[in-house]
Amino acid sequence: MSVVSLQLGQCGNQIGHELFSVISDDSNGPNRKKYKQCSDERFFYESSTGELVARSVLVDMEPKVISQAIAKASKSGRWRYGDKAHFSQKQGSGNNWANGFCVNGPRHEEAVEDMVRMEIERCDRLAGIFTMMSVAGGTGSGVGTYITQRLRDLYPQSFILNQITWPYGAGEVIVQNYNSVLTLSHLYQLSDAILVHENDTVHKICSHLMNIKHMSISDINKVIAHQLGSVLQPAYTADSPCHYNRNPIGELLSSLVCHPEYKLLSLSNIPQMSSTSLAYSVFNWPGLLKHLRQMLIASARMEEGIDWTVKSVTNSRHKSFNSSLANLLILRGKDVSTAVTDGFKDPALYVPWLKTENCFSTWNSPVAFNGYEKSATLVSNSQYLLKPLDNIVRKAWNMFATRAYVHQYTKFGISEQDFLDSFTALEQIISSYTHLS
Repeated sequence: MSVVSLQLGQCGNQIGHELFSVISDDSNGPNRKKYKQCSDERFFYESSTGELVARSVLVDMEPKVISQAIAKASKSGRWRYGDKAHFSQKQGSGNNWANGFCVNGPRHEEAVEDMVRMEIERCDRLAGIFTMMSVAGGTGSGVGTYITQRLRDLYPQSFILNQITWPYGAGEVIVQNYNSVLTLSHLYQLSDAILVHENDTVHKICSHLMNIKHMSISDINKVIAHQLGSVLQPAYTADSPCHYNRNPIGELLSSLVCHPEYKLLSLSNIPQMSSTSLAYSVFNWPGLLKHLRQMLIASARMEEGIDWTVKSVTNSRHKSFNSSLANLLILRGKDVSTAVTDGFKDPALYVPWLKTENCFSTWNSPVAFNGYEKSATLVSNSQYLLKPLDNIVRKAWNMFATRAYVHQYTKFGISEQDFLDSFTALEQIISSYTHLS
């Protein structure tokens, strides 16, 4: 089964290119014929000349980033983008969600829908639609939300998984919190799940774990792409222990999203380090899983600086304890069959109204991923994202209370009531996750 991807806006197009690069490089390692065959079918199709072409549509309101992505992909010599699978204009959305959603999205919907339809028709069987976008700007957030809305109308039975990148807390754009609130509230109604990356967290991983002194946007995007690839590449599941999973999106959703009120997914991956350090490091499964479990219950963003005082004791939980609805653990690499995952089956990790056996799933593959002899990834539906979500809503509300910059949105057709509806929707999500404890 195949995944059709949409790269939306500058952020989505940059992450998308890095993701396909990671997938291509990982699949071309030694002794992985079946693995590569499954991966290629999932993410690429073969052109008439035998080239691998990404099953992806690139959309931006400015041409520069798309042109760069197309050129880099072609230069790799391993894969490229489709000749008619990209759409751009000469003028952006001005970091304004309303401009993207109310103007640019409707204006260009037909052209984008045609490209998506062509990609879907190329698939023998569609596993789902995977979008990559930022929530802070105008095109990724506004046009991306509008396109997601149209895809939900056109393909009501298909899975839609949105990967979104949250902006730096310190601020990239003055109205980023407005854009984030409007994007999240709408996507929550449209998407089957929302997989979140926080720029602040990825920045720390690059700085503290990868030891990158002069960081670039590309460094940050490579970390996000590595984490996404570790989830989306072929793996064995409990239901399919001898054959690679056919539908990564459908199986991810069935493992993690048990109720439409809870759709926010976080992602943690260990180890992550520079290639120099990796060459001199040795890892074992008990150590990796012990750290990953503690990262989960303490809401730690990375393995450095974990609070080990947080314990999973039901009757005396630490104030920082992170309650989970469901967790998916993905293990890749040497001796994966020896890994003991019982620590993640502890009923104290989960809400009491679900059976623990329905809350935890494991995927694995003996194939080492992206240069790491052993690696573990945890996708979690938990309270992990509660604090950053609350911060975004609070900052946006403080601006809205004084009606700061609201006129920039109303002139494109977004009313004050639309803002209030979005705040109400997100407050309900915050309340639902808060009461998991």
